[in-house]
Amino acid sequence: MNLQRRYAIGAELQPAGGTHFRIWAPRPKKVEVVLEAGPGAPAIVQLKQQTDGYFAGLVPQAADGTCYRFRLDDAGSFPDPASRYQPDGPHGASQVVDPSRFKWNDRGWQGVGLKGQVIYEMHIGTFTQEGTWQAARQELAELADCGITAIEVMPVADFPGRFGWGYDGVGQFAPVRLYGNPDDFRCFVDEAHRFGLGVILDVVYNHIGPDGNYLKMFSIDYFTDRYKNDWGECINFDGEKAGPVREFYLTNAAYWIEEYHIDGLRLDATQDIFDASPEHILTAIGKRVREAALGRKTIIVAENEPQLTKLVRPIDDGGCGLDALWNDDFHHSAVVAMTGRNEAFYTDYLGKPQEFISMVKYGYLYQGQRYKWQKQRRGTPGLRLPPAQFVTYLQNHDQIANAARGERVQFMTSPGRLRAMTALMLLAPGTPMLFQGQEFAASSPFYFFADHPPDLARMVRKGRATLLSQFRSLATSEMAPYLVDPAKPATFERCKLDFSERERNRSVYDMHRDLLRLRREDPVFSAQTPGGVDGAVLADACLLLRFFGEMGIERLLLVNFGADLHLDPAPEPLLAPPEGMRWQTLWSSENPRYGGTGTPDLDSEDNWRIPGHTAVALYPAPTEEEKHGSSGLM
Repeated sequence: MNLQRRYAIGAELQPAGGTHFRIWAPRPKKVEVVLEAGPGAPAIVQLKQQTDGYFAGLVPQAADGTCYRFRLDDAGSFPDPASRYQPDGPHGASQVVDPSRFKWNDRGWQGVGLKGQVIYEMHIGTFTQEGTWQAARQELAELADCGITAIEVMPVADFPGRFGWGYDGVGQFAPVRLYGNPDDFRCFVDEAHRFGLGVILDVVYNHIGPDGNYLKMFSIDYFTDRYKNDWGECINFDGEKAGPVREFYLTNAAYWIEEYHIDGLRLDATQDIFDASPEHILTAIGKRVREAALGRKTIIVAENEPQLTKLVRPIDDGGCGLDALWNDDFHHSAVVAMTGRNEAFYTDYLGKPQEFISMVKYGYLYQGQRYKWQKQRRGTPGLRLPPAQFVTYLQNHDQIANAARGERVQFMTSPGRLRAMTALMLLAPGTPMLFQGQEFAASSPFYFFADHPPDLARMVRKGRATLLSQFRSLATSEMAPYLVDPAKPATFERCKLDFSERERNRSVYDMHRDLLRLRREDPVFSAQTPGGVDGAVLADACLLLRFFGEMGIERLLLVNFGADLHLDPAPEPLLAPPEGMRWQTLWSSENPRYGGTGTPDLDSEDNWRIPGHTAVALYPAPTEEEKHGSSGLM
């Protein structure tokens, strides 16, 4: 038999005809493929048992579009754990998919590296009113024109119900049918590449969702009780019979890169991926992704609550070799600075200027210090990591949903403070990330939503209320009526973007476009040079950052979250311009185009006057004396 297989598991079409099925199923003694619909159906074909618990066999009559299940020991039929598509959801039959049917147009695409990226987090179901790949595709040109460079798509692994965030996926290889078919997803990626946009896929390798999870019918060894996580059973990456489990997830990582031309992965909650193997599964995933990319550049971003910098250190230095880490510290300090509230997990943040200076220079704020909210130390050293390895954000799916009413941050702070903080994030040398609609101040909330059966929905609703109760203000009886029900369709519908707000909120949109253009085109702000920024605290709510570029080119960024500040005297050497120069305004958050009131010269004969709730970028320009030539030493 002249078989051609790409992966160790799944249904793969053969050049000579038919479909070859292979599945890891050490629990049953007999496995049959039941063809239920489409080409070759109805039919039942028994697979041959192989070593290590695998079953495999060629089914000549099965073709592209055939719907099938695996029958195990005559005890029941179940979808394929490696199904490429579930047209009727995770409880339905799997479908044979021909990945070569789609004709790609991105042959010259080289992928995306970390440096220079501006990430845009997107939930396909709420990004447009239609909630489909096809509708989202229509907005790609506008995103690219705005200055976005990479889209981070929230999880699309198949999940049950009519709506959900995707983090309770159960079909790891099957793009959820709610957004379209597999080729619709491919078309989205292909079109993104046409506009110069990379696509990063959010994947969940720390647990499997509770509804539609049939893995235990094939093997109980997919899971382990030796570890605990926050969402259910842990994946068995290091126990007995872990080899095929590791291969399942390594194959999944490669599959998205190869068959969907994805440019990288965002790994959810890596603190709940436990592995004591000689080679950690995260290291192995990184290697497999690079291999699958065949020379294309890729980005692997990790979410890691305890802030373990080992994840992005080189493998030769004992790290996992991933590319970047989400920086919750930046978000938390920013929220406190903008809102004045620091309850619950914001407890260890004051939103003070020194925090932002430290994060711009060193990434995480907590790199091993005592963290009183958790009553333990948090973080590991990362002082010398390149700034681009820290992904910074003012909003993301979790943090918006964790607000009292799922509100966007503009409803919790002043316009001036938000403009100033946005400038700080977008001009700092980290890797910035925007959440969908943030660029035009979308008014739509972003709630937690999940369509589950009634009993599970009640448990989810209770768990959500418990999570939010860590905020003293949200735990009050008067707030209870305002906590939305995640299972109601209206909760989901209210989260959809209204793109007419791009024009209604044109001032905010223009500000983001201008900042991203400045970040992209200015030789200093675009450099992301390690050690290229220094800073100083000018007042209780005011800071300066000085950016040192190549060839002596410098920039100054002043950010004032407080009241108008008159610095007289101004005994801070970082304020001094280069010799023969004076600071001139390059960009200001108080530009009337953005809703501001204008920006007089900051450095004048009256010394420094820095407006409140403002960020101003400055560049050095020659003085009149320097323009006409100096007469000698002064």
